[in-house]
Amino acid sequence: MKCMYALACAGALVLGAVSLDAEDISAIDKNFRVATVGKLQVNYFDALKKPFELTGFAWRREGEPLYRIPKNFTEKEINRGVLSLARHTSGGTVRFKTDSPYLTIRADYNSFGDMSHMPRSGSAGFDLYTVGDDGRELYLTTIQPRPENRSKTLEQRFNNVPGGKMRSYTVYLPLYSGVKNLEIGVKPGSKVLPPDPQKIGKPIVFYGSSITQGGCASRPANNYTTMLCRAVDAPQINLGFSGSAKGEIALAEAIGKLDMAVFVLDYDYNAPSAEHLAKTHEPFFKAVRKANPDVPVIMLSKCSWNSPARRDIIKKTYDNAVRGGDKKVWFIDGQELFGEPGQNMCTVDHCHPNDLGFYMMYRRVLPVLLEALKSQK
Repeated sequence: MKCMYALACAGALVLGAVSLDAEDISAIDKNFRVATVGKLQVNYFDALKKPFELTGFAWRREGEPLYRIPKNFTEKEINRGVLSLARHTSGGTVRFKTDSPYLTIRADYNSFGDMSHMPRSGSAGFDLYTVGDDGRELYLTTIQPRPENRSKTLEQRFNNVPGGKMRSYTVYLPLYSGVKNLEIGVKPGSKVLPPDPQKIGKPIVFYGSSITQGGCASRPANNYTTMLCRAVDAPQINLGFSGSAKGEIALAEAIGKLDMAVFVLDYDYNAPSAEHLAKTHEPFFKAVRKANPDVPVIMLSKCSWNSPARRDIIKKTYDNAVRGGDKKVWFIDGQELFGEPGQNMCTVDHCHPNDLGFYMMYRRVLPVLLEALKSQK
């Protein structure tokens, strides 16, 4: 008996001594290896300047940092969370054309938004798309910092670049990280040209919570807002602020002054209470509408099955607008966003969507967005 106890204790000691160090799977599976720049000859260009086209930063002027709200905002106008999260580049894109047979990226971060339930490929990664032979955007690859890379500098080669002829490319910027500098590298002698105009020239503007910002998509282009803008070929202004979209009137007034194709109002999740939502939602909408009488506005309630009171507050804003003669407002019940899969399959934590959840949101919102865009013609 003593012998068995000793063996059990020894086994426990051995198990306790097993190292929990991270294992480098790329050493086992080559499909996980990072494409390094290596000995490639590369000419780097500042991707924040022409001929590259930067979108997603409505109030930024050339040479200024990537910041998603007016730079003069302080805690007098907006809460501290928004002021911090405005550095994150959610919704930002860099578009260009080149005939280079390969592409690289060099980026300096000013913040990482690491979370336990969101892949770093989404929070800090860069997606690369091109235009396929059918004229639609085609996903190529994603680049993100390796776990051990905390230097806040990234330099890698994009995989799967077709090359061979002049092609259009779009780089989607990180959802939950800030980018200080961004350069795109091409083979020396390659041409770099401005992108073709998008079908819809004015941006679609989204204001909302962490879900609007993109938590917890596996990569930047899989946020529902980005799926929508890609589907209709329009620029995006993403004003999603994780846990911080409180419906401040100063931001509503600033949004109302933007020349936009559609405005999507989706901050239900961040209103601390139903009372706060009731106090801020209709005034927020009215401030946008006063400054911009003709812009189509889509209102969403949060994608939850247990919030009828909050849903009714948002529906009341919509109903009052319709009764007042507003013909350019739409309401989407958040309980319908996930469809049949529901929260059982569409979230990572009963709140934040995974890629399936964002796709289901995209499918539900797209017909309404198309109707809203049609109302402008």
